[in-house]
Amino acid sequence: MSGRRYFGTDGIRGRVGEGMITPDFVLKLGWAAGRVFGQGNGGKVLIGKDTRISGYMFESALEAGLVAAGVNIRLLGPMTTPGVAYLTRTFRASAGIVITASHNPYQDNGIKFFSADGDKLPDEVEEAIEAELERPLRTVDSAALGKVKRIDDANGRYIEFCKSTVPTSMNFRGLRVVVDCAHGATYNTAPYVFEELGAEVIRLGAEPDGFNINRDVGSTHPDALCRAVVEEGADLGIAFDGDGDRVLMVDGKGRLIDGDQLLYVITKDRLADGAMRGEVVGTLMSNLGFEHALQRLGVGFVRAKVGDRYIMEHLKRSDGILGGEPSGHIICRDRTSTGDGIVAALQVLAGLKRLDRELHEVCAEVAPYPQVLINVRLDAQRDVVGLSAVQDAVQTAEQALAGRGRILLRPSGTEPLVRVMVEGVDASEVRRLAEWLADVVRAQIAPCADGLPS
Repeated sequence: MSGRRYFGTDGIRGRVGEGMITPDFVLKLGWAAGRVFGQGNGGKVLIGKDTRISGYMFESALEAGLVAAGVNIRLLGPMTTPGVAYLTRTFRASAGIVITASHNPYQDNGIKFFSADGDKLPDEVEEAIEAELERPLRTVDSAALGKVKRIDDANGRYIEFCKSTVPTSMNFRGLRVVVDCAHGATYNTAPYVFEELGAEVIRLGAEPDGFNINRDVGSTHPDALCRAVVEEGADLGIAFDGDGDRVLMVDGKGRLIDGDQLLYVITKDRLADGAMRGEVVGTLMSNLGFEHALQRLGVGFVRAKVGDRYIMEHLKRSDGILGGEPSGHIICRDRTSTGDGIVAALQVLAGLKRLDRELHEVCAEVAPYPQVLINVRLDAQRDVVGLSAVQDAVQTAEQALAGRGRILLRPSGTEPLVRVMVEGVDASEVRRLAEWLADVVRAQIAPCADGLPS
């Protein structure tokens, strides 16, 4: 991705009104994408968005650009990222676009694209869009302008799809669950999915106002869900992020269950059902405890680069069906084409029902190693990790761990951050080394105290 001028690892994202996240750029982006997707012959593109206030503005800008390129548009309104991917396939559209900054606060926004198959765009298509962005915008003849329609039943279609990913004979009657929608795109789909399958649903974070997306709720702020599960006497809680492609859970005692543990539940169920195929694909951030738990099941495990697009690429190459990240991006390739928080949650609930086990019981089989992740903000997007001072520090820390853990330093693909992760057997040692490495990274940005870990 380093050769790209505009696209990051997951589309385009940033602060509203700054850089590329402006109406004029998004209009041009819509035109450029329309030129590629329409290939001069019109075509049809779906547009969905999360609940942040700037989504209206960028929806209009995209609409104008695509129409100017001669592409027809179907507007979905508030819709999850995986929902757009699904509907792109079912409408036989040329592409799908989601206006979202995922788990970021409302001040940010971004654009994600899906191919006609509901997959993330291949590199060559992103490169083609970037090439069109360098050309002057020319509107097609008036007779060839695109037309716009709104899909009024988009949410109902997606709800029915989600329900179809568990057996029609299965229901969740008797299950009391808190569903945290992060005031995001799942607010008008997720509660109905679980209710229609028989669960008693208590809503949390389901009143978006354009400004409260991901604020103190959702998968990036799970404390509210942990409290709600205990206070409501619920069996478990489910937390999504702003665009619905991540999911975390909380057990009946209010304990957080991460993506590794949820993926383990699904894997165990697929094995018991005789439906498991291929290796499980994690990332460089996946916990060693998760890897060892899979080994005990006799399931292979491989790490891809961080990002669900890289997980999917490996799953396709190996014909595997399950992959994911600790953050809650979980791909069930035997059910859908991308990471889907609602679908993943349904697979966990269905697995628990088939296994006749409680969530905390199955997750107890995964003993996570202590892991510390520190985000160091940069003053600009630049390679700090490759500096000799940072690499020397990593080598020193690895020698201190002496094979009893892992160290990972990586730049974020969506923000000017370096993520410093240390994992190991000894929690205090892990914390000490992570903080020291973070200080070394900061020292390369601005003067600060330096030295060896004490």
